[in-house]
Amino acid sequence: MSARNDTAPRAPHENPEKNPDDWTTGDEPMTGPQRSYLQTLCQEAGEDFDETLTKAEASKRIDELQHKTGRGTQGH
Repeated sequence: MSARNDTAPRAPHENPEKNPDDWTTGDEPMTGPQRSYLQTLCQEAGEDFDETLTKAEASKRIDELQHKTGRGTQGH
């Protein structure tokens, strides 16, 4: 039986707070999960969904709509 090591250092590439403008893949099309979540947020906010957004643009739009709808803001 091994104990879980929650004090292990994070890998250097793990940075969930990295600015989308700095993503090396930010100009690629948005991912499937981004598309799905963004469609939901757009419906809740009464906003139009733009299917042409890049990964970085979708991330920024998700942040905007989370603030507008109150979704995803627990604990922040």
